[in-house]
Amino acid sequence: MHNFKGLIVWQKARVLVKSIYQLTKLLLEDERFGLTSQMQRAAVSILSNIAEGAGRGTNKDFARFLDMAVGSSFELESQAIVCVDLDFIPETEFLKIENQIQEIQRMLYALKSKC
Repeated sequence: MHNFKGLIVWQKARVLVKSIYQLTKLLLEDERFGLTSQMQRAAVSILSNIAEGAGRGTNKDFARFLDMAVGSSFELESQAIVCVDLDFIPETEFLKIENQIQEIQRMLYALKSKC
């Protein structure tokens, strides 16, 4: 079992959740149940899967949940790309989010390799 709160990747995912909630405030009201909801759920899913995996009894289980966190991170990154494509958010905001997501992805891969 791991202390998820002590994992730097979990801490960065927590910051990402806040960034996504702030970013989605820029989206149109019509997107509240579309991209806004999906992006918020994907960001929270990254954080949640790290925590849930950390609470599992084996490294194999932990690695499986880290895989799910990676999947959610790619989902979130894709949704952010759509926001740029549709001119919902400025490119500069996208690049900030993309950097956060990609850093978390690298950290998840590194952590998984230690399982």
